[in-house]
Amino acid sequence: MTRASVALGAIAIVLVLLAVVIESRTPDRDPGPTGPPSPARTPSIVPPAAVETHPAPQTHQGFLYGRVTDVDGAAYEGRLRWGRDQEAFWNDYFNGARREDPWLAHVPPELVPEGRRPRYFLGFRIGEREGLAGRLFMVRFGEIARIEARGREVQVALKSGTVVDLDRFEASDFDDGLRVWDAKRGVVDFKSVQIRTVELLPTPALGRAPYRLYGKVRTRQGEFTGFVQWDREECTGTEELDGRSPEGELSLRFDTIRSIARHSPDSALVTLLDGREVVLADTNDVNHENRGIYVDDPRYGRVSISWEAFERVDFGPGGSGPGYGDFPPGRPLTGSVTTRAGRALAGRLVYDLEESETSETLDAPFQGVDYTLPFGLIASLALPGREERGARPRVTLHGGEELQLDLAGDLGEGNGGMLVFVEGRERPEYVPWADVGQVVFDPPPTIPPLGGS
Repeated sequence: MTRASVALGAIAIVLVLLAVVIESRTPDRDPGPTGPPSPARTPSIVPPAAVETHPAPQTHQGFLYGRVTDVDGAAYEGRLRWGRDQEAFWNDYFNGARREDPWLAHVPPELVPEGRRPRYFLGFRIGEREGLAGRLFMVRFGEIARIEARGREVQVALKSGTVVDLDRFEASDFDDGLRVWDAKRGVVDFKSVQIRTVELLPTPALGRAPYRLYGKVRTRQGEFTGFVQWDREECTGTEELDGRSPEGELSLRFDTIRSIARHSPDSALVTLLDGREVVLADTNDVNHENRGIYVDDPRYGRVSISWEAFERVDFGPGGSGPGYGDFPPGRPLTGSVTTRAGRALAGRLVYDLEESETSETLDAPFQGVDYTLPFGLIASLALPGREERGARPRVTLHGGEELQLDLAGDLGEGNGGMLVFVEGRERPEYVPWADVGQVVFDPPPTIPPLGGS
């Protein structure tokens, strides 16, 4: 091989690497929120020129809005949607994994739950614990002030002043990228590696915004009313319900649908606004592979309804939801813990060695419905005694309603226990979960609107 050919090969490699770097640093500019329209597959079912739709929202306050600064310092401002087609509203949740468990150091080493103990190899710490227990972080976007990428970390600053460092190498919503409707540049898509900061701002009046799905969902456990996310993802009228009908494949825009009813384990009966009905099957939108239906019910925060528990949803107008200013800063959890032996402790609380603010959530299921309850809604919880076989935990809300939930999730045996910072004591008291009998939470000054119109 001659020196000339080596030099040419080296130049070619440099050019390829340069092209990769440029591509990774340049956000994608799309012609619109969904790209070029696809041809209608079944015009006989839903004529595109004569579609009756739900009314558009009269206000746009519920849509995510902010300023994105990329790694080169350029700023983009507008309506936001995480991952192009995922979280779009202030009462949606941002998820991630903390780099460290900040509360574990307060637990006596001999009492650290087995699943939370650090692991070592040849004297080196190789893992915080099995899995992500104790590190999971979840909060509504309405309670976040700023998100910043910092090398191996994603730093989330909350309105309360709390700053949480997330592990960038663990799965999180930040990995999904971000879509921005910038008034000057159009629709711009960012990969996570292109983002330096995201500053969340109150939503101004928007020129155009899609209809937000809202309705009443009937289940075997009762009815839930609020904003809806179908299959945990579709949340606006411009998105589509896919399936196969006797006439072929169908994609129906949600803003043309009046109701969806479970027809069988693998099909659904869809009623359009003009009264026509069609049975859809054979896709994860309308069969047992459906991941669940989110409902932001103001009584509970958010529930996820499994396909098995789902019976029917009736859609109607609900506006765009609570605005950024409707979410007050979270406050430290305070209250009291009574042990099974009758000992009472009061002060600042850390639940499950993880949740420490009113904006964080207690997550537990009940017969096919998973509840995500902000602690600001919870007045107390009581655990059944060891002799009460078959009894369920009782969770009482500040409004007086009592929920009986399963001994699973944040109420299950995997709970890491409670820390109680008693005033005047140098160290907090640690109460293992097996010893907790009752927890009473002090009410927050205000409870943010969590759903509804």
